[in-house]
Amino acid sequence: MPSRHSRLSSAGRLAEFPLIEDLARRFGTTGRSVLLGIGDDAAILRPPSGDLFLLTTDLLAEGVHFDRATATFEAIGYKAAVANLSDIAAMGGIPRYLLVSLAIPAGHTQEEIRRLYRGMMSACRPHGVALIGGDTSSSRRGLFINLTLAGTAKPSHALTRSGAKVGDLLYVTGTLGDSLAGLQLLTATRGKPNRTGNGLRKEARRYLVERHLRPTPRLALGQLLAKHRLATSAIDLSDGLSGDLAHICKQSRVGAELDMLTLPLSPAFLDYAEARRKNPFELALAGGEDYELLVTVSPRNRTRVELLARSSGCRLSRIGRIQSQQQGLTVIEPEGRSHKLALTSYRHFEATSNVR
Repeated sequence: MPSRHSRLSSAGRLAEFPLIEDLARRFGTTGRSVLLGIGDDAAILRPPSGDLFLLTTDLLAEGVHFDRATATFEAIGYKAAVANLSDIAAMGGIPRYLLVSLAIPAGHTQEEIRRLYRGMMSACRPHGVALIGGDTSSSRRGLFINLTLAGTAKPSHALTRSGAKVGDLLYVTGTLGDSLAGLQLLTATRGKPNRTGNGLRKEARRYLVERHLRPTPRLALGQLLAKHRLATSAIDLSDGLSGDLAHICKQSRVGAELDMLTLPLSPAFLDYAEARRKNPFELALAGGEDYELLVTVSPRNRTRVELLARSSGCRLSRIGRIQSQQQGLTVIEPEGRSHKLALTSYRHFEATSNVR
């Protein structure tokens, strides 16, 4: 975990090796499969025999992925972990081992970094994830957080983006657009604590903000779909429905048709769209960081999938179907008109806003 060139010293507040020792003591508990965790040049693992390794990583940059004016250190850490947990969920895997690398600017305290890790581990520990190492460095501009999560899956169980077939049904978990609405509420009220959102009920605002700051990784349903081989493809909704659906279609060499009226929208989200005089369907298509699962299912497995989701307590909505690549990506508007689907999801290097 430590590196000789990365000593941290911000007005005496942080020192690299005491920080690492403190984090290892507080958060570095390991399970039976971790033979050696934090403290050496590398961790030593004994994964379950015969399983495949799933590896995912996410980099979060201050000012792009989070704003410390609108999120606590706990919330930032929690969401950083969920971004990775959701990737493992989309592949039907079991998350197991976590590596965390930080670049920390001057002025931060050890307690703030503890809070960051506390948020990460509050998301990871319910799923049995062990923190096994990482790295620390100083930063001259902003806080950077890089998480690498390793998971496992049975060889015949791992879900990918490339298995969708023409005629498959398109399903999504949970509700869409809540995270984007929560982000917009936080951004609008930054520095204006008495402003609650243009007539939006406090309960609705609280729900949407919570959905943005503390999304739910759909690990249980992802594992069930993989175990019973009921999904032909899957992806998690990190950038937004329209863009992430396009990823499945590109990898599977198919097209898709979405039915706007079937998109699952929460009452709080609908209240928000009405209060802001925005089209709720367009918001739902564009909204990122919901971390719901988008899956394709053969029509013959429709009943089994819907019963499985109901028994697991996870909302699952059928929102469209897979069609030929020549037909492309289309959407049926609420009034019945069909047209090409516009890709309105978040894309790095093309975004007009500073924070996702």
